[in-house]
Amino acid sequence: MVNSNANALGIIFPNSYDSLVPELVAERLMASIPFAGRYRMVDFVLSSMVNAGIDNISVIVRKNYHSLMDHLGSGREWDLTRKNGGLNIVPPFAEKTVKVYNGRVEALASILDFLKDQKEKYVIMSEANLAANFDFKAMLNAHIESGADVTLAYAQEEIPEGLIKPFDVNKDLYYTLDIEDGRVREIQINPEEPGIQNLSLNIYIIERELLISQISAAFVRGYVYFERDILAPQLDKLNVRGYKFGGYIARISSIKSYFDENMKLLDEENLDALFGGNHIYTKIRDDNPTRYIKGAKAKNIMAADGCIIEGEVENSVLFRGVRVGKGAKVKNCVLMQDTVIEPGVNVEYIISDKNVTITADKEIKGTDSFPVYVAKYQVV
Repeated sequence: MVNSNANALGIIFPNSYDSLVPELVAERLMASIPFAGRYRMVDFVLSSMVNAGIDNISVIVRKNYHSLMDHLGSGREWDLTRKNGGLNIVPPFAEKTVKVYNGRVEALASILDFLKDQKEKYVIMSEANLAANFDFKAMLNAHIESGADVTLAYAQEEIPEGLIKPFDVNKDLYYTLDIEDGRVREIQINPEEPGIQNLSLNIYIIERELLISQISAAFVRGYVYFERDILAPQLDKLNVRGYKFGGYIARISSIKSYFDENMKLLDEENLDALFGGNHIYTKIRDDNPTRYIKGAKAKNIMAADGCIIEGEVENSVLFRGVRVGKGAKVKNCVLMQDTVIEPGVNVEYIISDKNVTITADKEIKGTDSFPVYVAKYQVV
């Protein structure tokens, strides 16, 4: 791990965009959605912060956060078990005067006293719907060198269909940026223009004192969203700079995109692009290596530790502890932790959540455009 401390603290919003994948967040939040065989979505932003030397990180949760707390624990795997700083999970407050937050303004207002007590000069804020190996140190250096009040990360890509089609404007917003000479001149809210856009990654760097003053003023006025209600109206007053991220990004914006982004990692080039930089840390599960029993066939798969394969598996992502019985055929599937595929089963284009059992001789087939989702603990 990188030991040189950055003069910044991290804040992660793990519930953002939960509304886009209701199937996957019935009992968890966006940040704890399993991804890439053995990881959770939060691992990528959390590891990227740690790799940049940030050792004071707060996770402001809203609901369904028990699985996230179980995954993060004390933060030991990320070297965040510390007397000062470390990992701080902030649950919703229980007082009658404080409600469960809707946007970043309300979330940050709930920790204003905490922010005032900290020593770091800068705050880095991010959500957890992106899997990317992000260099926060480079972004922080760019922020300092430019003299910006706020630096906002973006990527040049098309707006994902999952953001546009079923979007609920009362829950989460997305943004594109008009940038001129590195400065953000306009923030577009929920645009639908086709083609390549400067799509915000919802990653921000701002001085801690400036953040405190902005949130204090915005909360009194009843504002909800940091981007829409604070940044967008003050682009002439605040020096808001764009920071282009050109690395690999897996963005979860629908159940279909979740399936697609997992399947893309079967391409070695994409896998290297995501994991070839700094290390991505996750919760350790002491398990045996994957076992291929005599007669098993495997082609183009990603299999985490603890799997037992007796049947045929092709073009699939298998999480920890998946079992594929004798004579079973698994093709183009994403099977989460401890899924059991019994003998004689034939499955194609399915997403099975944790601890699913597909009983013997069953056949379940989805399509490339509509993968079938099997909920957690279901026996089919």
